[in-house]
Amino acid sequence: MNRSPVVLLVLAALVLPLPAVAADVKDAQEAIAVFKRADPDLSRFFARSAGWAVFPTVGKGAIGIGAAHGSGILFEGGKAVGTCTLTQVTVGFQLGGQAYSEIIFFESAATLADFKKETFALAAQVSAVAAAEGASANAKYEQGVAVFTIAKGGLMYEASVGGQKFSFEPFGKKK
Repeated sequence: MNRSPVVLLVLAALVLPLPAVAADVKDAQEAIAVFKRADPDLSRFFARSAGWAVFPTVGKGAIGIGAAHGSGILFEGGKAVGTCTLTQVTVGFQLGGQAYSEIIFFESAATLADFKKETFALAAQVSAVAAAEGASANAKYEQGVAVFTIAKGGLMYEASVGGQKFSFEPFGKKK
């Protein structure tokens, strides 16, 4: 029996997802470059953090109840280690839609490990800093994380409360 077609199919199945992953990592690296151009002082977070999650595009919409979702890449020690997702639900006075990029810096290996175990969520008390020239100069970690965003487009009126939940999948492993 000729096994070469089976071997080729298995190899193709393993290789085909690689361009998608490479494109996602490239998108994340491009988002990092945008953040660094907007605020060069962010380099201290990249240098001192245990890792960071980059969400190149998060889409958000609301009419009273809001929701947001985005896919990203988790970096540890400066290397991409897996994919992650962000899901947010908010309640309050809100109307509109917007797209933004988000980076979450993890202060310690323990906080990063919590993120990877999917026991991590951002409470309403953790606020994001809009990345702009000098904005990160006084930014500090809150509950082990520092969060920065850059608006990409849209218009959103909002006075709401909510939180973000995350998932993580290491490269090469399917849940």
